[in-house]
Amino acid sequence: MEEAPEQFIFVVDDDPSMRVALTNLFRSMEFKVQVFSSPKELLESKLPNATSCLVLDVRLPGVNGIEFQGVLAKAGIHIPIVFMTGHGDIPMSVRAMKAGAIDFLPKPFRDQDMLDAVIRALDHDRTRRDGEKAVSKLRHLFDSLTGREREVFALVISGLMNKQIAHTLQISEITVKIHRGHVMRKMEARSLADLVRMAEMLGVKRSG
Repeated sequence: MEEAPEQFIFVVDDDPSMRVALTNLFRSMEFKVQVFSSPKELLESKLPNATSCLVLDVRLPGVNGIEFQGVLAKAGIHIPIVFMTGHGDIPMSVRAMKAGAIDFLPKPFRDQDMLDAVIRALDHDRTRRDGEKAVSKLRHLFDSLTGREREVFALVISGLMNKQIAHTLQISEITVKIHRGHVMRKMEARSLADLVRMAEMLGVKRSG
């Protein structure tokens, strides 16, 4: 049986007792946990490249959690965030959720509510990572196409028949068939629908 990949939860809270409580809670569910007393401490650490989420207190010394959410976004760090706060700040929670937070939990929260939130956050991160891997693989396959094959690719996904592609590119229909076969094989596509889906994921524009 294949072992499940490790999942990490990072906790940022300046309250030592909260860091201990959350560490014990998450470890009881066999999650890997790393705790930090400030956003700066987290940024200075080498975080593992694995499915993860961030449990972040809104009120922190130096920078609040909402501002730190913006810092992470600007740095291209796309980690799902579960906010927690001891203050019933509804406008702040709305702002956090609009910026992509997974949840906003008022303290004191139930353990189960926190666990439900981090499980949603980890699922979100896993889905994002799987999508990025798929696009990266497709990009690698697309980069293996010749310039002419890319032209044929763009015309094929536009719905043109081989005869129309031949006319557009001023080449023979037989040559189009050869290029089309190369595109299908190199892109590991089984059908035109596959190619269209791949083009959408890669942002390849249709021609013709």
